[in-house]
Amino acid sequence: MLSENGKLIVFSAPSGSGKTTIVRYLLSKEELNLDFSISATSREPRGHEKDGEDYYFMSLKEFKTHIKNDDFLEWEEVYRDNFYGTLKEEVERIWKKGKHVVFDIDVVGGLDIKNIYPERTLAVFVKPPSIEELKIRLKKRQTETEDRINMRVAKASIELATAPQFDHIIVNNNLNEALDEAYHLVDDFVNQ
Repeated sequence: MLSENGKLIVFSAPSGSGKTTIVRYLLSKEELNLDFSISATSREPRGHEKDGEDYYFMSLKEFKTHIKNDDFLEWEEVYRDNFYGTLKEEVERIWKKGKHVVFDIDVVGGLDIKNIYPERTLAVFVKPPSIEELKIRLKKRQTETEDRINMRVAKASIELATAPQFDHIIVNNNLNEALDEAYHLVDDFVNQ
């Protein structure tokens, strides 16, 4: 399954911490030779999300079939009947192109990947300045109900406790500084 030189770069964080913004920035830097690992999910698309671009959207039944067939590198039931995971063939697809895989992924999935490939994975945790700031950011998105935001904030407290298990923690107080820090971490890692 492994290519000779392909590496895995994991960005995990509570929802609203800025990890997706950081990952998009890194993907725009051609010299890093990254490609985005598209996660599979059993949830419905939101807004303008596209199948095969933002996620591989599948039914709950399809997702569970993939679990039974051991098709996932990692997977998790993030919320009830709401599964997310990384298909093994997705990592293969990227490595076959001669690129490094970058993940925007839940903390449990990120740590699972780090445990499977400890030497080939850089695991970065993106931390919000505070839980209060996180809640403000989630509200500004205007994509979820108050109940859903409260559920994400409650989950964030648990996720923050996992931060020390990652290789690096970036506190996203200032986006430009966070982008710069992420760039240098990834650049150093892929050029080792």
